[in-house]
Amino acid sequence: MNFRNIGLVIGREYNTRVRKKSFLILTFVVPVLFAALCFLPTIIMMNTKEETREVAVVDRSGIAMPFLTNSDAANYYDYSNSDPDSLKAELDNLHKDILVIISPIDSSRSVSVQTFSKKPAGVDFSESLSRRVSNAVEDYRINSYDIAGLDEIMSSVRANVKVQEYTLGADGKETVSESGIYMVVSMVLGMLIYMFVAMFSGMVMSSVIEEKSSRVVEVLVSSVKSIDLMFGKIIGVALVALTQFALWILLTAAILGIGGAAFGGKILGKMADPAQQEQMMEMATGGIGVHPDLTTVIANMDDSNSAKVILTTLGNIPWGTLLVSFLIYFILGYLLYASLFAAVGSAVENEADSTQLQLPVTIPLLIGFFIALMAMRNPYSQVVWWGSMIPFTSPIVMLARIPYGVPTWELVVSIAVLVATFVLCAWASAKVYRAGILIFGKKGTWADLWKWLKQK
Repeated sequence: MNFRNIGLVIGREYNTRVRKKSFLILTFVVPVLFAALCFLPTIIMMNTKEETREVAVVDRSGIAMPFLTNSDAANYYDYSNSDPDSLKAELDNLHKDILVIISPIDSSRSVSVQTFSKKPAGVDFSESLSRRVSNAVEDYRINSYDIAGLDEIMSSVRANVKVQEYTLGADGKETVSESGIYMVVSMVLGMLIYMFVAMFSGMVMSSVIEEKSSRVVEVLVSSVKSIDLMFGKIIGVALVALTQFALWILLTAAILGIGGAAFGGKILGKMADPAQQEQMMEMATGGIGVHPDLTTVIANMDDSNSAKVILTTLGNIPWGTLLVSFLIYFILGYLLYASLFAAVGSAVENEADSTQLQLPVTIPLLIGFFIALMAMRNPYSQVVWWGSMIPFTSPIVMLARIPYGVPTWELVVSIAVLVATFVLCAWASAKVYRAGILIFGKKGTWADLWKWLKQK
């Protein structure tokens, strides 16, 4: 390899890409989107008021209506003495949105509930109705035992045991921790490494295909060797990726800082409202944007200690190891997949023809992402451990494991195997690239790639 020629290719690739409109647009748009993802869900959640439903209720059980109290979401009206069929026909004339029919109490001391409406009632309404009627049935069953003070007895029997987690350091010192915080950090890191490796490796393949289809590569290989061209392109795109990544961090931090100064007080003021907190927790429990495990964690935290627990848990994370590992795994993971994508790009003349060859390269990356999702819940399983050692999945999975604590020897072995695999794949990709980059008018197959690989 000629390092001077590689440097020239790196400079050309870097300067060409950072001057493109797409680079400038992505550099400034992505931080805005990241900031919006942080602010908008909370703002929308707190300022969106659900339209109040007008609900007609036919309570044949005689026990549910007292539990159907009016709220901002629904107003309930007792039509138990009316004919349900007539109500269905007159629903619009009565200015009611939903008809609820509750059956008589059956032999199992329960009821069934049916709703009728011109438009779907919605998940939130159905869950709220189910919860209220269930409370009515439970109250009826308790009273049916005719035991004095049974309600108080049942309330005293019910328990909500909160688990307080502690981690023990090497010196035996114990610190408060919370697994939900580790889970969030793990999830974010796994998603970031997957997104960046996939995006920038694909960028290398697109660049190779573009130069090959435009015949520019014929001019380039007349001045530099194909292997110098491939590595120069890979490193050049890597520098573009690191530049863009650094700008994203700086711009996102700046936008969040300005937005927090402008709107943070209002958001915190509304979040302090108990009604707003209850609404946000109900939406979170419903699976809107928040993992249910994290919702449970937040709900179980004591208000006076929640901030301390979060900060202490974040302090327990080995941030130095985490940041260094992120850079190492990002660079090595990118280099590994970029070399494979470069080989795929050299075998075709347009991106439509690359799908068949690209799929086997993409699948390990997807598998790594799915294993990383498992690592959030069970970071010590055998599947997760092997996923953090196998080089095609380790850049994603190991980053998801590190917040929970990883022995140094495992990091060293994982990185060493990843480096060795990159060197091997880069050598193989260079042989394929050298042969495929100058073949035109023929879509490459796996048989062709194998044949090019065996050439001396």
